Amino acid sequence: MDPRPRPAFRFVRRLLVGIVLIGALVVGGTSFRVWQVARVDDQTSADVVIVLGAAQYDGRPSKVLEARLRKARNLYEQGVAKHIVTTGGRQPGDEYTEAEAGVIWLTGQGVPEDAVIGVGTGRDTLGSMRAAAEEAADQGWRTAVIVSDPWHSLRARTMADDLGLEARTSPTHSGPIVQTRATQIRYILRETAALLYYRATRAPADWIGITEDVAVDK
Repeated sequence: MDPRPRPAFRFVRRLLVGIVLIGALVVGGTSFRVWQVARVDDQTSADVVIVLGAAQYDGRPSKVLEARLRKARNLYEQGVAKHIVTTGGRQPGDEYTEAEAGVIWLTGQGVPEDAVIGVGTGRDTLGSMRAAAEEAADQGWRTAVIVSDPWHSLRARTMADDLGLEARTSPTHSGPIVQTRATQIRYILRETAALLYYRATRAPADWIGITEDVAVDK
């Protein structure tokens, strides 16, 4: 009996090896881009700063959301943009939307009321970004600086670009999501999967990798 593999078997084996290698390159390349964009803090002047929502409690931002709002306030004070849009809807049982909590915090920190717009629709990144893009179009704004957590930046920017905004990112580097190396690795892996899912389906992917201790992040 000829011990050599049959041509059909060799073809299937090579095909499977090729698929695995391509998959590894795609996943690895995406993870690198998530990490790379997370390190970018682009404070080029824009029409608006868009703050992505996170959990709030009776109008009080969670630590994750407060870190994002603080970054947005700093960008406003530095003259990066004259307007801030806060995003995020209302979870079941909530009295306030995440956007409203953001407006309350920012105006309480001295940002003028006419400089802040709350867009309280959307319960995931895509929904929030779509609502923000519609508000930007209504206002005639074309350029935006997106504020979120570092690992979230690439997916948020990708969605904004797909929605017609000229977007750049200026993530917060404070708060619970960026405190430990283990948390950072977990979020890079989560965002890699979420971005690949979004690119394949154009659907929200915020449910990927959520556990009880990180569910405050959107």
